[in-house]
Amino acid sequence: MNMDHCLKHPFLQPMVMLWHLFSTTAMALLPLADLIMRLYVAHVFFNSGHSKVADWPATLDLFQHEYHVPLLNPVVAAYTAAAGELGLSVLLALGLGTRFAAAGLFILNITAVVSYYSTLVTVPGALTDHLQWGIMLLVLVTSGGSPLRSEYWLWRWVGKQPCSVPRF
Repeated sequence: MNMDHCLKHPFLQPMVMLWHLFSTTAMALLPLADLIMRLYVAHVFFNSGHSKVADWPATLDLFQHEYHVPLLNPVVAAYTAAAGELGLSVLLALGLGTRFAAAGLFILNITAVVSYYSTLVTVPGALTDHLQWGIMLLVLVTSGGSPLRSEYWLWRWVGKQPCSVPRF
C-alpha cells in the first residue's frame, strides 16, 4: 500500500494537518530556543567567572587545595577557568563564534566535573546542573544558522552564508 494513499485517508487527514501545524510552529520557535539556551548558559558561566575574579585569593586557594584540575598548574587553571568563563560566555550571549564558545564552555564544564567530582556528588542537584549545561552546550555546538545570532547577520553582511552542520 502506498504511503501517500494512507496519509490522504479521511481519518488520518486531520492528524496529518495537526502534525504539520505543530511541526511548522516548532521549527519557527527554534531560533528563540537557541537564544534562550545561549543566554541561560552564558549567565551561569559568566556568574561563575565573575565570582572567581571578585574574590581572587579565595579562587586561587580553591584551585590549589580543592579543585584538582588534571594536567594544569593550579594558578594556570584558575586564570584559564576565569578567562574562559567570562570571555566565552560573552561570546555565547552575543551569538558570536557560538560553536567555538559553546565547545570551550563544554570543555570547561567537563573539566569542572572531573576536577571536583567528589564535592559535586555531595551537593544535591549539582551534578544534574552540570549535565544539563553540558547537554545545552552540545546542542549549541551542533546547531547553527539561527537569525537570532550575531554571527548569522555578520556572515550575511560579509556576503557569505553561515556555516551549518549537515542534517542527517
